Amino acid sequence: MNRNVLGNKLQPCCLDPLTGYFRDGYCRTMAMDTGTHVVCAVVTEEFLQFSRQKGNDLITPIPQWQFPGLKPGDRWCLCISRWLEAERAGVAPAVVLEATNSKALEFTSIELLRKYEYLNNLNGA
Repeated sequence: MNRNVLGNKLQPCCLDPLTGYFRDGYCRTMAMDTGTHVVCAVVTEEFLQFSRQKGNDLITPIPQWQFPGLKPGDRWCLCISRWLEAERAGVAPAVVLEATNSKALEFTSIELLRKYEYLNNLNGA
């Protein structure tokens, strides 16, 4: 069973749009997931623009991949490396700890993730 960074059962990040490496709503990963999509983030305009500038356009829809494009406030499973890069640049989005995979703790600390904890997660997945 997948665990979240709090040590509990991993909760869904987002079902609309459907997120995750497996597009099942969960921030789960496997060896073939070179991006390690384990951080459930609530994206902001600043982060979306940052990601686009880094070569990963999460705004533009890609219908053939059933990707609607993201807008501020959407939840999305991010690569841990991109989230950490955004954190260093001062544009890291909030993190839904209950839906962030424990694998993230291999790359960063719970203290840093708690600093960005999304507190209004009643309106989520």
